[in-house]
Amino acid sequence: MTEEANTSGWDAIDIAVGKLYGDQEPLHYGTAIPYMLGGPDPLNGISVYKVDAPIPHWHFITYGFSELYEKESEDLEHSGYGFEMTFRLTRSEGESTPPSWALNLLQNVGRYVFTSGNVFHAGDYMDANGPICLGSDTLLTALSFIEDPDLTEISTPNGTVKFIQMVGITGLELETMQTWNTRGLLAAFVEFMPKYVTDLMRNSYLDIPSVIQAVERGIEEEGSSTAFLFIQQLGWISPRKRILQKSVPAELQIGAKQAQIIGKILRSRFSKGAPLSLIGSGVNITFEAGGTPSFSEDGNQIKVVVHEQTVSELVANLRPVEQTFEIASLPGVLFRIARTEITDQDGHVIETIG
Repeated sequence: MTEEANTSGWDAIDIAVGKLYGDQEPLHYGTAIPYMLGGPDPLNGISVYKVDAPIPHWHFITYGFSELYEKESEDLEHSGYGFEMTFRLTRSEGESTPPSWALNLLQNVGRYVFTSGNVFHAGDYMDANGPICLGSDTLLTALSFIEDPDLTEISTPNGTVKFIQMVGITGLELETMQTWNTRGLLAAFVEFMPKYVTDLMRNSYLDIPSVIQAVERGIEEEGSSTAFLFIQQLGWISPRKRILQKSVPAELQIGAKQAQIIGKILRSRFSKGAPLSLIGSGVNITFEAGGTPSFSEDGNQIKVVVHEQTVSELVANLRPVEQTFEIASLPGVLFRIARTEITDQDGHVIETIG
């Protein structure tokens, strides 16, 4: 990088972090070959700070989701994707360097954002489909996202940048976030997870009485905040596109992995009269509360009207088992639960559900 290069975006992040850590020199892990030139890592770099309070941990801060140099995007309000990612991980006594798996995890999240265009916001979550630290026996198999407790939004010459902290969670904690909400559950955790520091070796917090009470109260009072659920295995076959017989029902296809959680979220949303949209590749299926169960089609937009009995029947049948079923209160729709295959980064099947 030459002295003449415009590093105003990078400098703005350094200034914000400098207010927090003063003269501490971070361990910085840069990218040898830029992503735009064919390198494997999308983030330009990751700085890691050694923190002692409230518990010893590493504080990772990314450089690359925002515009670090010249302004390139047409969005004048936000710099790049509008955020940088942070991650706090417990640090053992005598540990002098952060574990490489955490750096790789952040780069993997970067790849997901750069290839999909999906941007993370505080309150979001993501299923990692396996341990967040590959090869470990950790219970943490998913990620949630919240505002970094120490780094607030900044303004840079290229637009605003938020600092979104990634937090490791268990599979059951992910399901609870989906049936309630991320912010509420993390707030219930904060007494046991100061500054949302991720601890690979921790047990689930859902067994703690105060957390159980907060979850039960939150779901009862608020319902689920999950209005949209992205489903990899989602399909709709219209009766008129199958066999020219009026008796053949429409077919709604769902993967076994997400069948049960769909039922839980639907029940939570329905209790508050709120709709739930399942979004798949080329199809959007929305469940809405109504008087008479029915379905309607408008291109790839499918609307399914349900009432209390319909929801109860669906919840009872939506299980992670390969099967087909129909429910009496919603005639004309066949539900198909398809087997789900979980693959590793190389495409090898490591788990089959259903």
